[in-house]
Amino acid sequence: MRLSFALLLTLGCAQVTHAATAPQPAPALAAAATEPAASPDAAPPAAQPAGARSQPLWEAGFFALGGSQQAYPGSRQQVGSGLVLPFFIYRGQVLRAEQGGVGLRALRTARMEFDVGLAGSFGSSASQDDARRGMRDIGTLIEIGPRVKWELGAAPWGGQLSAALPLRGVFDVSNGFGFRGVSLDPVLSWGNRTASGWAYGVNASLLMGNRRLTDTFYGVAPADATATRPVYEARAGLIATRLSVNLSRQLGDDWRVFGYARVDSVKGAANRNSPLVDRPTGASAGIGLSWTWLRSEQAAPP
Repeated sequence: MRLSFALLLTLGCAQVTHAATAPQPAPALAAAATEPAASPDAAPPAAQPAGARSQPLWEAGFFALGGSQQAYPGSRQQVGSGLVLPFFIYRGQVLRAEQGGVGLRALRTARMEFDVGLAGSFGSSASQDDARRGMRDIGTLIEIGPRVKWELGAAPWGGQLSAALPLRGVFDVSNGFGFRGVSLDPVLSWGNRTASGWAYGVNASLLMGNRRLTDTFYGVAPADATATRPVYEARAGLIATRLSVNLSRQLGDDWRVFGYARVDSVKGAANRNSPLVDRPTGASAGIGLSWTWLRSEQAAPP
């Protein structure tokens, strides 16, 4: 099961903390390898209820997650797994480790925030996918780059609307931090919370990459060509269109349950005709439980 480093650190894009918020989509490139987005998926935090207590500066604990997803956008292979991992959340004035990434907040206003972030994703084995069998594995990838976020205010059905635009360079940790390209992942998110404590959200995003990045996932070199897998030169452009929903609920002070579902489509994508694409639309879903073990007494800054 592919999981973003941001998820390991922040438990699915801060769903462990306070709202329908993975990860990810979330890291941009997460939609392009073994699992198309950090899971659970990210959405904007719902507004804190009036009189709600401040969040702690940091939290630490454990979470368990199980799910099933496409091997990569366009693959017919489904990969299912489960895991139990620690998480850590830090909400400093400048350094933030939440909302699906780790970064430095460079500028913040009431409606806009600019930061430089770090995220990533574990790789996938070509032996697990019939279309890629015999090819090079997709390595562990790290994303670094700027992101702009906008709070767009009230939205229909009582929710809050936000948008994000991350632009990141992608590097392969498994191959000497080799440069793998550039990703752009505009995301539009809607989130809300019920009076009974359920938080839920919807995200729509477009994952795009330059030719070097798309070649990592969809290119077929002459040495990898077979009778059923012809040579293919990947093109820059749209990698996948994604629509996801997520749901979470606090169970007492220390426990939270969360779930997500997502549909990824390569219809209209730049490399729809790659021989490595054999199903244009695929689904992912998962459910998890988190437990907060420790938290600071000091409140986080706004």
